[in-house]
Amino acid sequence: MAVFHDVLITLGLFSLLHYEISLTVIAALLTLVGYSMNDTIVIFDRIRENNRLLRKESFAEVVNKSINQTLSRTILTSGLTFLTVLVLFLMGGQVLRAFSFALVVGIVVGTYSSFGIAAPLVVAWNRWRGQGVAAGTGPQPATKPAAVKTSLDVLLPPGEGRTHV
Repeated sequence: MAVFHDVLITLGLFSLLHYEISLTVIAALLTLVGYSMNDTIVIFDRIRENNRLLRKESFAEVVNKSINQTLSRTILTSGLTFLTVLVLFLMGGQVLRAFSFALVVGIVVGTYSSFGIAAPLVVAWNRWRGQGVAAGTGPQPATKPAAVKTSLDVLLPPGEGRTHV
């Protein structure tokens, strides 16, 4: 969902600014999909790790801590990539203008969507499934059912023939 959002926003800006969509722009959009997926996987992997470590906390708190732990890495990585692509946009000439514009917009939108859209969607989905109570608990096991009396239990006195579990 977040990857679709990234591509849609980038294509929307292309439409608003009347940029031509060429094969290099398609390559840039596919690069954005990979870049956004990588950012999202880094955050989701940290959520998975913290889900095991922080079993007592709610899933929303685990997601929040995971985002905070990966935010500096995400911003540094995206920031340096953004600066590189921005220089390419400003000094790359007309041939690379649309390609680098797609990457400039996509990196900003993709970085935001990794922690601003994908992670909250997972929290909402988790609450919708009804597991938003505690991170590591999952569904609670059913209580032990009461013993069912069979015709053999009625006929035999307790302790004879069958053992009760």
